[in-house]
Amino acid sequence: MTILLTVLGIAIFAVGLLFSIALHELGHLSTAKLFGIRVPQYMVGFGPTLWSRKKGDTEYGLKAIPLGGFIRMIGMFPPGADGRIEARSTSPWRSMIEDARSAAFEELQEGDETKLFYTRKPWKRVIVMFAGPFMNLVLAVVIFMGVAMSFGFQTQTTEVAGVQKCVISQDVAREKCEASDPVSPARAAGLKEGDKIVAFNGQRVDDWSALSGLIRETIGPATITVERDGKEQVLQATLAKNMVAQKNSDGEVVPDKFVPAGYLGFAAATEIVPLSFGDSVDRMGDMIVTGVESIVALPSKIPDLWNAAFSDGDRKDDSPVGVVGAARIGGEVMTLDVPTQNQMAMMLFLLAGFNLSLFLFNMLPLLPLDGGHMAGALWESARRKLARLFKRPDPGPFDVAKLMPVAYVVAGVFICFTLLVLIADVVNPVKIS
Repeated sequence: MTILLTVLGIAIFAVGLLFSIALHELGHLSTAKLFGIRVPQYMVGFGPTLWSRKKGDTEYGLKAIPLGGFIRMIGMFPPGADGRIEARSTSPWRSMIEDARSAAFEELQEGDETKLFYTRKPWKRVIVMFAGPFMNLVLAVVIFMGVAMSFGFQTQTTEVAGVQKCVISQDVAREKCEASDPVSPARAAGLKEGDKIVAFNGQRVDDWSALSGLIRETIGPATITVERDGKEQVLQATLAKNMVAQKNSDGEVVPDKFVPAGYLGFAAATEIVPLSFGDSVDRMGDMIVTGVESIVALPSKIPDLWNAAFSDGDRKDDSPVGVVGAARIGGEVMTLDVPTQNQMAMMLFLLAGFNLSLFLFNMLPLLPLDGGHMAGALWESARRKLARLFKRPDPGPFDVAKLMPVAYVVAGVFICFTLLVLIADVVNPVKIS
């Protein structure tokens, strides 16, 4: 049964992945056609074609390997300085440029002179290239906001899930009480599992963040108002000073950092709470910031990935995950002993994170990524404006094909990194359970 559920989870993620890729390419396709650019092919996947159908001047199809997709636009690169589309050189770098230029025109037909990508204004080319990743961003936001507001997040509450027996410094690696450990203030005050704390020192509280902050600020006597069996009771407690986990400005725990603060000694219960629109927007913003930080930190993750793949190193929770690793996580989600709605919410959040990563990665101003083509169009616009400003001749289209050697290097680095992540995902995968 576990194997069947795992396969089901992988299949569900694969369908979501294909939909995300198809939507990305649809963004490119729709805007290209809007601006009169001829698009001979729209394909989801790579490798052998499983199915295709031609409609108008575009062939739509599905390929065997669901790890990406593409559209082909006529005239991605301008002709060379001599006006020729095709030429040959003994220089390997020059050959790359000429091969790219030739491929951009290989399906040129009569009448296509007015349908070439490079002849469109730079702002139109930026829109065409941005439309693909933008569709992934929209999908990520719609999924995330929808699930956050309808289902919610696991959130700590002011209800008591358990009471600590004694005071143990949280920077000490032990859980069992010793004879020298003092009784926890919560236990001494008579706090019980199931109590709901509704006020602290007379100040009403209805969320964990506010209650936690008040507890940390208090050392010494305090009153705790709890709701027990439908009635409110006031307990007297004397909070201890203890080393507790440090929190950042967002109220999140900072790993392996501890600070002295007030300590009561109980575990807060958790429940899934739907977020308001404003809270969902804030959480989505945090997710985007975290995504940007993760992209920037990718080079620093390579040593740990290498150790996880080829040595006995641990695979860290924040380790980069590829399509195979994400699919495995999707399979694992379906085997968790949680309600079906929780599983679906986790799958949707996984898909939202994948789409956000697609957006951010494609925004990098490097060829062959969409951001690289956008950067080329923006540079062309800037230098043409400067030429007009200084009354100089129009420099003409920026020849992005000249950057193809760099694109091949970037693609090579990306392929090597992808292979490293793939090996790590297979031999030492990230697990959620």
